[in-house]
Amino acid sequence: MEIKILENKTEVAKSFSAYFAELVQSQEQLFVALSGGSTPKTVFDYLASEYRNKIDWTKVFFFWGDERCVPPTDSESNYKMTVDHLLSKLPIPEANVFRVLGENDPEEEALRYGELVEKTLPLEKGIPQFDLVILGMGDDGHTASIFPNSIYLWDSSRNCKVATHPDSGQKRVTITGRVINQAKHVVFLVTGASKKEKVREVIRREGEYNSYPASMVNPSSDSLVWYLDQEAAQEIK
Repeated sequence: MEIKILENKTEVAKSFSAYFAELVQSQEQLFVALSGGSTPKTVFDYLASEYRNKIDWTKVFFFWGDERCVPPTDSESNYKMTVDHLLSKLPIPEANVFRVLGENDPEEEALRYGELVEKTLPLEKGIPQFDLVILGMGDDGHTASIFPNSIYLWDSSRNCKVATHPDSGQKRVTITGRVINQAKHVVFLVTGASKKEKVREVIRREGEYNSYPASMVNPSSDSLVWYLDQEAAQEIK
């Protein structure tokens, strides 16, 4: 595990963007699972403004690690957020973007998307292998859309499952632990003081860490990087 502590959210975006550009340059193709949330939004804005013409976007293939079961025009859609802050500003072929169809039946879509990922990505030990999985972490220690009260989804034998938000009851489609931990590289983007306790517990393996899905991220490649701002890293410095 590598931990990078940056001054603020903008510096996190700068540092991660440089890492991302190097990764694209080093590969013929880059299969990426994207995350939603406020930190990726800042990262996407930075990538779009600073790397639009510095990256060969035809080599990049975007998927989503999780998606809310809403139409693609809904303000809660991770896809819409990515279009607004990144995709609409890049010269990336439409064929390189594989969205979760959040408007469809959740169970059917989890099955379809799991099959799509398996059909499109290289397989390693029979499991689809992303080059990069980008994750966030919630205040409750959830990651992707696997929440503490449904942590059992992590060990599913399927590539994608339907998750239910514990408070709103909203359905979501999420990739599972087998896919996350098979990735060549996994990155956490975590900012804000509200995350500091869970950051400490997960990284230092303290307290209730084993009840948080984020603590189960342990890629077999051993390539795991945490990008934190000063606020999120307060308790591990």
